[in-house]
Amino acid sequence: MKNILVPTDFSSDAYNALSVAAQLARKNDSTIHLLHLLELPSHINDPILGSNGNFPEAILFMKNIHSKFKELIDSPLLEGLKTHEDVNTQPIPQGIIKSCNDNEIDFIVVGSHGKEAFSDLFVGSNTEKIVRTANTPVLVVKEPTNIKNVKNIVFACNFKDEEVRSLNALHEFSEEVNAKIHLLYINTPRNFKTTHAIEEEMKAFLSKTPFKKDNLHIYNDTTIERGVLNFSNDINANLICVDVHERKGLSHFINGSISEDLINHTQIPILTYKL
Repeated sequence: MKNILVPTDFSSDAYNALSVAAQLARKNDSTIHLLHLLELPSHINDPILGSNGNFPEAILFMKNIHSKFKELIDSPLLEGLKTHEDVNTQPIPQGIIKSCNDNEIDFIVVGSHGKEAFSDLFVGSNTEKIVRTANTPVLVVKEPTNIKNVKNIVFACNFKDEEVRSLNALHEFSEEVNAKIHLLYINTPRNFKTTHAIEEEMKAFLSKTPFKKDNLHIYNDTTIERGVLNFSNDINANLICVDVHERKGLSHFINGSISEDLINHTQIPILTYKL
């Protein structure tokens, strides 16, 4: 985790994400890349491309943004940390992807309104686009979060081979924050499996991982999203992890609407990995 991207609209939600990024950066000697995706009014041309027209007014926008960047960088939160600032006029998710490619980003932290819709730049489908298209892990933060308090991580999965890589990456993250991973299978009436069948799949999966049997859980519920949230609340989970498929929303057992429920209907941070 050498380069952490924090998209910011300078809101309190973005500040919560920056706080988590700062904690991770101190642990890993990482560089924090602050990104503001600037949506200029239609009557102003793009100052970054050197357009003519309303250039003075555009410069005022840029000066205001860089002033806000300076305020963040000079704050005690980022004291002693390596930082980089960037302004991009591309839409989401293109601006996020460009920043990731340009700066070799290996982790993204995004802030949200908690149980409500995402603020300003990160509204609904835009957040899903970031999660779905970013090739790096994305951590969605709902409220002020102390990484030291992350003790229980729920990884909802199907125990398929394609999920081993994500689990290995999550294992590294869990060691950084000194947390326990709970591997979770949600059994629903619509896709019911017997306990024996699930346990056989778990056993085959575990042979490819360093995990033990006591990390496994089978949870019965009416829907997958309810099962994930109910189990997470039952064990006082501090983080929920799920896989994502490009252009297919969350992993094959979680569709787009369920991903919105997981992101928008819990205060628990959500960490996603690209399969």
